[in-house]
Amino acid sequence: MLTAVDRWYRRHARVLPWRIGPEARDEGEKPDPYLVWLSEVMLQQTTIPHATPYFDAFRKRWPTVRKLAAASWEDVSAAWAGLGYYSRARNLHACAKAVAEHGGFPQDAKRLRELPGVGPYTSAAIASIAFDERIAPVDGNIERASLSRCRPSRWPRGARRRARYCR
Repeated sequence: MLTAVDRWYRRHARVLPWRIGPEARDEGEKPDPYLVWLSEVMLQQTTIPHATPYFDAFRKRWPTVRKLAAASWEDVSAAWAGLGYYSRARNLHACAKAVAEHGGFPQDAKRLRELPGVGPYTSAAIASIAFDERIAPVDGNIERASLSRCRPSRWPRGARRRARYCR
């Protein structure tokens, strides 16, 4: 059974290089956790139009997390130049190394959260998009939208409590 949000998404979803469309998902295609993670990190405090060329360049240069992990910090830093918030690039490289050592991405938000630079929102986004975990990625935009549509007295304080509230 489709919800109103599902129906809206099927009609209006933007085509993005890291996204698997609803029809492809219906046919069994699964999102690549590497691409989901890469996009989530790049999109932190960065607009889609600005991040997309960087995403495409990283994907072309380092098509797998193992290749990114094997890259030198100098190469990763140079490829990141212009995207801003350089701690994201350091965490991206450290996380790629941890994932490569582990043999792949953990498949649940709790274990994803243990990776370098992966916080509550990013871990929930990766787990829900790439691994179909029933967890809500709650960011500032979701909080504002939710607060404007429900009783603020019922909206719990703290990111962890809000994430549990949205499950």
